[in-house]
Amino acid sequence: MMSFISRKHLKLLYIIIFSILLNNCQLKEPNKPHGINFLENREKVLQIGKTNKNDVIKLIGNPHTLSLSDENTWIYFERTITRGKLIKLGQNVLKENNVLELNFDKYGILQSKNIYNKDDMKTVKYSDKETENNISQQSFVGKFLSSVRQKMYGKRKF
Repeated sequence: MMSFISRKHLKLLYIIIFSILLNNCQLKEPNKPHGINFLENREKVLQIGKTNKNDVIKLIGNPHTLSLSDENTWIYFERTITRGKLIKLGQNVLKENNVLELNFDKYGILQSKNIYNKDDMKTVKYSDKETENNISQQSFVGKFLSSVRQKMYGKRKF
């Protein structure tokens, strides 16, 4: 009788261990890419002084954003998020975070290129200044009317 119970439990234990192993075995890592894939490889093809804007558009595509101060500065992004290992308990982990900055002259010829990776982003210093949003600030009358509207709709029964 005792050996039958232990076999039953042993089979259950084998099934649990086998299912845990199968769940953790994946052939391919789950990645969530955003932006241009393999940005570093594409950046190596661009030649300073020879490549123009049309070549860049054919190779990489249209820029994700242009510089606010200079129309001849193009910026491309690549970001890849993957699942963490057992230590991270399956949380999302940033695998790659690359930014490519291209500067063109007034004739559209590539003058300089800079690529920033995940480690370079840690050294970027951000401004502590905050901007005020005067548009969203309401006047006294606007605040009063919105509070009256909230009270009016709050007491309704559907």
